[in-house]
Amino acid sequence: METFRIALANLPFPATPEESIASAKEAIAQAGTEGAELVCFPECFVPGYRLMGKRVPPPDPVFLERAWSTVAAAAAKASVAVVLGTERVLDGVLLATALVIYRDGTIAGFQDKAQIDPSEEGTYSPGSGRRVFQAGLLTFGIAICHEGWRYPETVRWAARRGAQVVFHPHFHEAEPGSYRPSTFADPANSFHEKAALCRAAENTCFFATVNYASAGSPTTSAVVRPDGTLLCYQPYGQQGLLIADLDLTEATGLLAARYKA
Repeated sequence: METFRIALANLPFPATPEESIASAKEAIAQAGTEGAELVCFPECFVPGYRLMGKRVPPPDPVFLERAWSTVAAAAAKASVAVVLGTERVLDGVLLATALVIYRDGTIAGFQDKAQIDPSEEGTYSPGSGRRVFQAGLLTFGIAICHEGWRYPETVRWAARRGAQVVFHPHFHEAEPGSYRPSTFADPANSFHEKAALCRAAENTCFFATVNYASAGSPTTSAVVRPDGTLLCYQPYGQQGLLIADLDLTEATGLLAARYKA
C-alpha cells in the first residue's frame, strides 16, 4: 500500500479577492495540521469565479501575482502542495486556470481550462495544452469543471500518462427551484456526480472533485475510487476540508491504457 493523503477545500465563495487569499492560507495551514500532502481548491477560488451576480473586480495581474506568492509562502510553511483554482491574463485574454505549487513553495506551473462552457464565453477564453504534475509519490492531472463533466478525454489523457488522481476544481451552485440533494449521485439529481463516478471507473484512477460550499449546492466535494465507487464526500453546503487517504496502488490506469482512439 502506498498511502497519500489529500484535502479538498470545500469553502464558501469569497466575499472579496482579499478574503480569497486569507481563506486559502487558512485552509492550507489546516491541511498541514491534518497531515495532508496536497490540498485542492475550487475553480477560480482566487479571486472568485466570475458569474453573473457575483461581484468580482476586473482582472488584476498585479493582485494575482501577489496572491500566488502569498499562497506559495503558505504552502512552504505548511509543507503542503497546492492546486489553486485561479485565473490569469495571458496575451491579453483571461483564462480560468489551476496553479500548482510544490510543498517547498516553488511554482510547478498551470493547467489552463481548455474547454469553455457556452455560458462562459465572453468572460473566459479557452486555454490550450494539458500536462501532469508530480507531488512526492503522486502523479496527477487536472480537469476544470465543464472539462471533467462533459469531456472524458481530459481525464483519460492524464491517466494514460501515469496520473493516479485527476483533480476536478469546479463551481456549481443551486438555481431557483432546482433539486437539492442530500446523498452523493442521487438518481433524482443532475448527471454531474454520476459523471464523476464514470471518470474514475473508465480510467481506473481516483477522481477528486471539489466545489464551493453553498446552500443547496447540486454537487459537493468528493473522492471516487478507481473502481468507480465512492470513497468519501462532503455534506452538502458544509464548509471545511474533506480529507481522504488514497491507496495509490489501486490507481493502475489499466482501462485508460487500453483505450484505442
